[in-house]
Formats: sequence, structure tokens, C-alpha cells
Amino acid sequence: MPVETDFLASLNASQRQAVQHFCGPLLVVAGAGSGKTRALTYRIAHLILNHRVNPENILAVTFTNKAAKEMKERIELIFAQRLAQEREGQRLELLPEHQQVKLRSRVYKDITKHLWIGTFHSLFARILRDDINKYQDPKGCQWTKNFTIYDESDAQSLVKNIVTKQLNLDDKKFNPRYLRYGISNAKNQGLYPEDVLIQQPNYKGRVLSEVYQEYQSQLAANNALDFDDLILIPSRLFSQNESVLGYWHQQFQHILVDEYQDTNRIQYQLINLLATNGEPNKQQINWENRSIFVVGDADQSIYSFRMADFTILLEFQEDFGDGLPDDDTRTMVKLEENYRSRENILEAANNLIENNSERIDKILKPTRGYGEQIYCYKAENEIEEARFIRNQLLNLTRENPELGWGSFAILYRTNAQSRVLEEALRADIPYHIVGGLKFYDRKEIKDALAYLRLLTNPNDTVSLLRIINTPRRGIGQKTLDQLISASQELNVPLWEIISDETSVNTLAGRAAKNVNEFAQLIQSYQANVEQLPAAELLDGLLDASKYRQDLQNQGTEEAENRLENLKELDSAMMQFAEENEDSSLEGFLANASLASDLDNLNEGEEKVSLMTLHSAKGLEFPVVFLVGLEQGLFPNRRTLDDPAALEEERRLCYVGITRAQEQLFLSYAQERRLWGYREPAIPSQFLGELPDELVSHSSPPIKARRQQQPKAQQGKQTKQPKPASHAWQVGDRVFHETFGEGEITHVLGSGKKTNLAIQFSGLGRKIIDPKIAPLQPL
Repeated sequence: MPVETDFLASLNASQRQAVQHFCGPLLVVAGAGSGKTRALTYRIAHLILNHRVNPENILAVTFTNKAAKEMKERIELIFAQRLAQEREGQRLELLPEHQQVKLRSRVYKDITKHLWIGTFHSLFARILRDDINKYQDPKGCQWTKNFTIYDESDAQSLVKNIVTKQLNLDDKKFNPRYLRYGISNAKNQGLYPEDVLIQQPNYKGRVLSEVYQEYQSQLAANNALDFDDLILIPSRLFSQNESVLGYWHQQFQHILVDEYQDTNRIQYQLINLLATNGEPNKQQINWENRSIFVVGDADQSIYSFRMADFTILLEFQEDFGDGLPDDDTRTMVKLEENYRSRENILEAANNLIENNSERIDKILKPTRGYGEQIYCYKAENEIEEARFIRNQLLNLTRENPELGWGSFAILYRTNAQSRVLEEALRADIPYHIVGGLKFYDRKEIKDALAYLRLLTNPNDTVSLLRIINTPRRGIGQKTLDQLISASQELNVPLWEIISDETSVNTLAGRAAKNVNEFAQLIQSYQANVEQLPAAELLDGLLDASKYRQDLQNQGTEEAENRLENLKELDSAMMQFAEENEDSSLEGFLANASLASDLDNLNEGEEKVSLMTLHSAKGLEFPVVFLVGLEQGLFPNRRTLDDPAALEEERRLCYVGITRAQEQLFLSYAQERRLWGYREPAIPSQFLGELPDELVSHSSPPIKARRQQQPKAQQGKQTKQPKPASHAWQVGDRVFHETFGEGEITHVLGSGKKTNLAIQFSGLGRKIIDPKIAPLQPL
């Protein structure tokens, strides 16, 4: 049997077409669960085996180190399996362990060791080790080949030093974290410091440009690069030095890029330069014995906040390909067969994503049976929603012994939602937070609790030291050391020293004023511990300490998430007061401590995964709970008036749905206390985009059945009553049973995709899907 036929026998037709492509450009549109990693690894093996490509001439870019490691292991296994068959006449796993190790070592030595597989940052750091001395910086900065790579903490420290020490700027007005974010954002757009000034011709723009320039100078002085430089500098080097670009263009004859929809413009420029040698006319590019092979899915592009630009994938045919329609093109292959999810889950995902306009048309095709019907649960509030999930987890594991806790995932839009879910699970269901900390372990929550603990227990020196200079108050470590030394020598709590103005004036030198102001802040709230509700104490402290203002000034996505978590702490306090006779601050703090202690139990056991939808990308689970499907929460309120952002929210929902292998639960609440406020909620418009026949609103199934079940055998669902069709018009007065009377200000979309923007008295404008939330015309 010919080698190639045997080698590719396990691939489906589309995978085989992609793998067998040799020269020229190819875009592989790979749907969720369609085997894209399989296609990438088999393509690399195919290039080496059937086209005798030297492994050193293959560059494969992944977006995580984990993906790079997995790809190398898969390639190694392919070749080791072939060696086992050729030399021993049997499969690798049937050989003694020492022989398996010997064969794998041989593959590593001959093949995988020489492949260039890794992330953008790791691969181009290797290139800079060879050629950074040839880079010509416009301001004359220079680096040598033994440069250091600064992590984010190093970069933050350098910016802070520039702002406060070298430029003598007010770090409250010009927050170093915000400036560092601005520098990173500029680098990811390929901007020089002078370009920043052109974009922002105002005082803040001038400061950012000046800090950026000084930051680069300081990096060079320390012979250091930050993570953004590892992409930006190679791109500039290739653009300015034809011989360097020519060398690496010749080195990398076959370029593969995974998760192409997540590239940014600088990363794209790097790949474009390497593939084309800088040739601007695609008709003149010489593709003889070379290729560019990119794999991605615009429908799974969810990282615009990291500067990812999915239009790069959409433009591939224009940039490199033949530009022909999908049915005629020879430079695009679609992987549509899904090996992960049941048919009904895929049908729901397909119907949802068809509402997006910015995409390449594709349909996920099932390879497995129909499965259990999707169930949507309407909860009275977020607490009932969490209890429902807990009960379903207990029922499913009781009725399905083969399902361990690791078979389940709970996905939510924002980290703040985890708090109520954690409280529902922590008594008897092991769980872990994926891609983040447990609610009470997050920095901003621990900071806030430290403020509150100091009110009730001034002798808590650990809490005192945590927040005395958080946010920064100009109280340095030298000052603290003097105060601590005095407390130890007198054998009294540190607070006793700090709360005495005379002692502070004596010991703290120039920082005395700041220490005294902090002590007065704490004392003023200590006097009100018995009079004010815990949530009110927290709000006052966050404002008076300027902790909240410090986060607001940072202006980053991370800072916004921290602010939302602090509002959720308000919700936790209010809930605790409602549910407990002891609603004191001490009672709440004891409950919060207990939550943290219980979180450490059950180590080493399988656990339910809790995570944001962004963290769920690339993962899969037999059973998935997709929670909080409410307008303004998911889709997020910031996206409702932005069509492009709303499409990304829909892609995020699509990613969530396609994580489920066997069974999918959806849920929403009629009202929710989130970020400190309890408000009425309406179902997400995404629920209205799922076919009625796929989603049941009746009693949920107990079993996560695994056997194939034809559509015809599915039990009939109980459908919610629908209003008679109505020709809605701007200006119509309507009645909603939760929000009362309102007036239609906009009619969005048409037909089955009609949504209404309605102004309700005292509640503001809300976007409503009349199919889900029936309205009565007045």
C-alpha cells in the first residue's frame, strides 16, 4: 500500500484536502470541534514524509505554549508509530516501554527538535537572539543578543520609576498602570512615541508619548525588551533590512499559523513579510516549494480587547488567495464536521451564529447522535439559578455514576457572577475557578476585606499592613519598618503606634502626614461600625480611601473587572444581611473567612469547572451550564448600541454552546443583584435566536444520556406562549409586565430578528425581543 494512502487514511475528506495541499496559500476555516490540531500536525508530518521538507524549514505558530507542546507531542507520536510498524511490525503502545522511549528519542533527535513550533513571542525572541544588533531604532536605542525579557511586573516598575522619579509627575493624575497600558496598546498598533502624539495631540497624549520614549530608552539602557517588543521589533527589523528578511524568508519555506482569527496587525505583518519577502503584489509572489497555511474561525474570535482582529482572517483571500467564491476557490478549505457535540447542540450553535454578518459562511455538521434536548431554566433570581445548578449537578452525578465532577462546567460572562455560584456549591460539591481566582481570593476583594477587618479588629496587623499603602499614599517600607520596630520593642499592636498622632510624628518623618490621614480615615469609620450597614461602610471606605478612584483612573479592562467584583461584594453583603439574623459586619467577615477556608478542601479530587466564557475557549465538557443569559449581562450592556461589539458577544455565546459534548443547560433570572444593585432582568436576545424546537422550558431531564437518540424520538416540549404578530412602530406605547408602560424609540432588525428599543419611565431605555418578552400594545 502506498505510504501516503496509509498515512492519511484516518482523515476525513476536508482534512485530507487541507493536509495534502503543498505550495501556495491556504486558509482552513476550522469550525469548533472539527479537528484543526489534527489537520495541522498531519500537514507537518505530510510535508516531511511525502515532500521531503527539512523540519528546519517549517515554522508553526501557536497561541499558547500548551498548544505548541501538544502539537510537538502529536507529531512525535505519528513518526514513532510509523517507526514501530516499520521496525517491529506492531503498534507503538504494544512495545516494551524502553523500546517506546528509544523510538520517541530517535524522532525527537531527527525531527521534532528541528521544527520551529511555538508562540509568536517565543519564536521571534529566538530570531532576535540572532539579529537584534542589526535593528536600527529611530532614536538610536541599541540592544545586544543577550537581552533580558521583562515580565509585566518589571515593566510596571520601570514605568512607575519614570513617572515619579524621572519626570516628577503626579502619579494620581498620570497613573503608571494606565500609562503602561497605553504604551502596550501603542506597540500592538505598531506606533512609535511620536505617532502617539499625532493620535492624541493633547496634554495627556504628550505625557504618554514622553513616558513611552523614556521607557524605551530605559529598556535599551538595561538591554531589556518587554513582551510587546518581541513582536514589534522583528516587524520593524524585517521592514528596514532586506538581507535579514531574505534570510528568514528562505529559512521558513512553509509557514503554519493556528488561531489565525486571534492575530493582531503587527503579528499579521510579521507573517506577511516572512511569507512574501516583502513583495507587495500578490501576483508576483513566488510560491514554488513554499506555502502559507493558516487555520482559524471568525465565529470564534472573542479577544478584541487584546487587539485581536478577526478581519485579518476574512481578508486572507484578498491578501494571499485566489479571491474566488467559496464553491470555486482553491485557496480555502472548510472543516465543518464536528466530532465533539451532539447534533441538537450544533444546530443551536449554527442558528445563533447565522445572525452575524461579519463571517465566512459555514455549518457545523454532526457526526454523533441527537442527544438530550437543551433545557432553559427561568429562575426567580440569581440565588435560585445557583440552587438549580447545584441540584442538577447532584442529580446528574447520582443518576450517572460514570460522570465525575470534572465532567461539568459552569460558564458565565463576568467573573463577578462566580460568587453566588461558589456559595451554592461549596458545602458539598468540589469546584475550581479556571483562569482566575476564587471570588474571596481576588486581590481587590482581599483588599476590601482587609479594610473592613481593621474596623472590627484594629489589632489585625496583617490586614493593616496590606492596606496602609493601598492605594499608594506615599508611606514607604522604611517608614513602616520604623513603626513596626517601635511596636515590637514596646510589645504593643502596630495600630496602637499608628493611631497615636504624636508617635507617628516622631517616627514617620516626612510620611507622618500620610500615616496620620490613614489612621484618621480608619478611626472615622470605626466610630460608625455599629450604626451603619456593612455595605454602606464598604462603599464609604472605598470612596474615602480613593481605592475605587484609583481603579477608575487606570482605565483598563482588568481594572474594570476589579470594580465589578467590588460591586459584587456589595451584593454579597446585602444577601448575607437578608439571610442571617446576625447581619453585623463581624458576622459577614466570619462568613467570608469560612468561605475561603472551605475552598481548600477536597484537593486532588475531580472538580466542577467554573470559568468565564473567554477562559473556556479551546475546552470541552460532557455537560455545560451557560448561565446569566440576560440582556445587559450577556450580551454585555456596553455592546448593545455597538453592532460590531454585539456580534462579538454572539460569537462568545457560540463558543459557550460549542463547549458542550452531551448536554447543555441555559439559564437566566427574572431579577438579579449584580454589582451591588438588584434590578429586573429580561432574557437575552440570544435565547430568541435559538430554534424553539431545540430548547425545552419544561422540567429538566435528569440523565445526561450518551446513546444516540433520533430526533423523532425526542419528547415534546412545553412552549412558552407567544404574542400574536404585531407591526411594531416607533412611537407605539406598550405595556411590559415587569417594567410597566413604555414607548418604542427604535425598531431594530426585521421579521423574526426584530428587537425593540423601549424607553420606560424611571428605568431608562431597554432593548427587548418581543418574541421572548411578550408586550401588550396600548
